[in-house]
Amino acid sequence: MHFTSVTDIHDVHRLIQEALTLKNNPLAFQNLGKNKTLGLVFMNPSLRTRLSTQKAAQNLGMNILTVNADKDSWALEFQDGAVMDGGSVEHIRDAAPVLGAYCDIIGVRCFSGLQSKATDISEHTMRQFIQHTGKPYISLESATLHPLQSLADCMTMAEHRPKHRPKVVLTWAPHIKPIPHAVANSFAEWVNRTDADLVVACPEGYNLDPRFSGHAHTQHNQQKALEGADFVYVKNWSSYDDYGKIRCIDHAWMLTEHHLRNTNHARVMHCLPVRRNVELSDEILDGPHSLVQAQAVNRVFAAQVILKQMLESNP
Repeated sequence: MHFTSVTDIHDVHRLIQEALTLKNNPLAFQNLGKNKTLGLVFMNPSLRTRLSTQKAAQNLGMNILTVNADKDSWALEFQDGAVMDGGSVEHIRDAAPVLGAYCDIIGVRCFSGLQSKATDISEHTMRQFIQHTGKPYISLESATLHPLQSLADCMTMAEHRPKHRPKVVLTWAPHIKPIPHAVANSFAEWVNRTDADLVVACPEGYNLDPRFSGHAHTQHNQQKALEGADFVYVKNWSSYDDYGKIRCIDHAWMLTEHHLRNTNHARVMHCLPVRRNVELSDEILDGPHSLVQAQAVNRVFAAQVILKQMLESNP
């Protein structure tokens, strides 16, 4: 079993309910991972993903080995046939089998480089780890997707779901630098698998890859998109068509209480970290509409339910 996207999940609703059940009794399976080792490789910074996955593994009784690539391990080379006379010291073909020998499950965080659309779409780094470790793989964020975050997001919406079919708006927000598409892609992909109506709100030039946004309606008028919304997910992303570029920085897209006036008392979400008063205003983040801390709490149980299923599939 690998966990790299929502397409690896047979029944999303059942998975969400199982995760929420685990949340009510986190130590119910505390011996399931006894004598099993989770190896975590971070090629990029992390707070919630790192700590929540470690906590989830601890709740299941697992041992945990963590590597910060290029910091407390050798710089890795991923190009086949490379002449390694530069900065990289160890090839993935040599390092990954060692990880596979030491660990029962491998988790890797490897962001998009935003330099080559073809390379990022191919998920080259993730595929190399999967191929050469030979062990069940859990994505801690890849070049195109962040499925653990999206599972936690869906759990959070399930906990605060209105009685009617909700309207969910994924809205672009300003940022000071180009940001990858993984969180936005993944959120759209997961919400499209739930009982909800999804609208993607973004300025012209920021449409998401339709492979992930799917049947969601894209709206370039933010205020119109927000009308009647039950949940508003705030996230920046760079241009997909003009790959990795910032097409514009319209500060009017930063969400404030004023933007919520025509919503259905919408609850506001963000994956964190967030640049306060650039992406989201203090008044929302610290106010009653915010679900960002609830999302962060649910990250533990999103990771735990996936690790539980992996352990059960690979006793």
